Amino acid sequence: MVVFAPHNVIKDPPFTKLDMLFCRNLLIYMETELQKKLMNLFHYSLNAGGVMLLGSAENENSQNNMFSAIDARLKIYKRSASAANTELMDFPISFMHTMKKSSESIKPVKVTDNIQTLADQLLLQRFAPASVLINADGDILYITGRTGKYLEPSAGKANMNIYAMAREGLQNELPGAIRKAKQSSEPVKLHNLKIGTNGGTQIVDVTLQQIDKPEAIKGTIIIVFNDVADIPRQARRKPKTGNQKSTIREQELEIELQRANEELQSTREEMQTTQEELKSTNEEMQSTNEELQSTNEELTTSKEEMQSLNEELQTVNIELQSKVSDFMVANNDMKNLLNSTDIATLFLDKELNIRRFTDETTKLFKLRQTDIGRPFTDMVSDLKYPDITRHAREVLRLLVFKETEIEANDQRWFTVRIMPYRTYDDRIDGLVITFIDITKAKKLETELNNTIVLLREHNLL
Repeated sequence: MVVFAPHNVIKDPPFTKLDMLFCRNLLIYMETELQKKLMNLFHYSLNAGGVMLLGSAENENSQNNMFSAIDARLKIYKRSASAANTELMDFPISFMHTMKKSSESIKPVKVTDNIQTLADQLLLQRFAPASVLINADGDILYITGRTGKYLEPSAGKANMNIYAMAREGLQNELPGAIRKAKQSSEPVKLHNLKIGTNGGTQIVDVTLQQIDKPEAIKGTIIIVFNDVADIPRQARRKPKTGNQKSTIREQELEIELQRANEELQSTREEMQTTQEELKSTNEEMQSTNEELQSTNEELTTSKEEMQSLNEELQTVNIELQSKVSDFMVANNDMKNLLNSTDIATLFLDKELNIRRFTDETTKLFKLRQTDIGRPFTDMVSDLKYPDITRHAREVLRLLVFKETEIEANDQRWFTVRIMPYRTYDDRIDGLVITFIDITKAKKLETELNNTIVLLREHNLL
């Protein structure tokens, strides 16, 4: 078990019979004389062979070899079995005596005290009845006078609660009286309570009242104890019949019976109030239950709707997957068709950005898949066609296709056809440019023209 407690090594009495003592980074803030006194105190607190651990910047500063070093670098020391210490041990209580002596040597300046304050203090100390101030949970906040005859510490863990500290004869009466005091601002009085003291009994009157003012202690309850010399009874005379002791006993029994009836009546009232509260709580619980049932039905309906919606989404998802599959098949067919024609085809949007191209187009333009989305005008071409951008914009403006024969840098010839890109709903959404290789036709045309010229020169045509 580990116990944590605030402790002042200078003022509080020391712990004793310790096997290990940790004191790190404390001595460096103290003077040498005080450090020596604390070393004597630590030696007294440790068992023979006990270990003391200091901070890295601290040293063992005792006299007469009270401690021996186990590890000087780590500041671990062992208490010596016996130490020749002839000096009087300076416990913290002796520190206080020294301080008191020094303070007594200084004569205080006389100050005129308030007579009313002195009188109030005198009344509280000598003539006021014993009392305690408690909170709503019964915890004692303040004690006035000597309350040992009415309260005693309970065995076990310290508990400053009025219910735990009340003596015999007061334990059964206090709970009901405190409940009454909480419910009313009028004082609640308990007369002629017989409280068990050490070896005897004491007759006591107890007064309880809830505090309304001042604001700082509002809601607390003060309990005042008044000793009673004897139980009130008729003038002392011999009764005509019976024994005097039996008459006193009967009076005590009557008082206890009356008190029991009062407590029973109070308990009945509390039970009636509790029953009404339970009834109200039951009605609220029933209303809450109905609301929860309605909410449950709504959630069930929502669950069914969500299930139906989920089924619809699954159906739509299947349809979309089917359409995506069809689209991929159509896309693959279109791609294979365009590539099988061996015609370079380039698709542009309205801003002349590249949308798609066939494999043959890469032989005329330096294109890669990463160029999709880039402007067509930024591409390097092998064609001797500087007006291709102007012609493309003109086709977009007039919506009339344009066809031109263009020569490439490697003496190849192409028929460049620029056409508007029409969607399924007849909307213009860019351009389609095809590049048809007519190199063979151009060579045949050139050879034919040369043959015609040659025939005319020989008058054969």
